[in-house]
Amino acid sequence: MTTETVPRFSTAGTFLECLAERDFARLASTLHEDVQLSALVPSGFKHWAGPDEISATFDRWFGDAVDFEVVEAVVGEVGPRLQLRWRMRVRAGRLGDGWFVVEQQVYADTAADGRITRLALLCSGFCPESLF
Repeated sequence: MTTETVPRFSTAGTFLECLAERDFARLASTLHEDVQLSALVPSGFKHWAGPDEISATFDRWFGDAVDFEVVEAVVGEVGPRLQLRWRMRVRAGRLGDGWFVVEQQVYADTAADGRITRLALLCSGFCPESLF
């Protein structure tokens, strides 16, 4: 691991920690001021820009969960990009009764200071756990 890799992995770890704690204000601090998020979600292709808009998006997805559990979280590299993947179990009134599972895969670019400049996200959608 090179010294250039350390800030990137530190930022990726902090990002996942904030997501697990649902600390979306702190999650925004891992994002560069010019950050872009492109996402393929079940409803189609979406795009958000800026730390506040992106952290608010994660808040909309996960902030209202009554119960929230990180099942798995992984950080790696694919060439020059960070790779982050997480699977979560959630219960939220807007989803219906019972537990739901969601998995998201992200490839991220970072600035020299380690903050994330670009995220490309693929989302499974919230799937009823009873179907597994």
